[in-house]
Amino acid sequence: MRSPDIVLILADDLGYSDLGCYGGEIRTPNLDRLGRSGVRLTQFSNTARCSPSRASLLTGLHPHQTGIGVLAGSDMPGGCPGSLTDRYDYMGTLISRRIFAS
Repeated sequence: MRSPDIVLILADDLGYSDLGCYGGEIRTPNLDRLGRSGVRLTQFSNTARCSPSRASLLTGLHPHQTGIGVLAGSDMPGGCPGSLTDRYDYMGTLISRRIFAS
């Protein structure tokens, strides 16, 4: 059995309904085509900052659980070290172990 091809697109500063495949007014024919023939995420919330959003997407966890609650490498207060924790497996690790459902 051939492994699936996985393409994951995360666009910063893009609203949920901006894309045509989600009912938006912006014409996005190529993304719409990908959305029609693939899987669309509907329960993901970005954090308005790239590092926490990406950490959440890679793990499926809330950004504070990943260790990146503010920004990667940030020394700002907030109780998070600004680097990914090693307590969880990440998408790449799980896929490489072939633990996925199709």
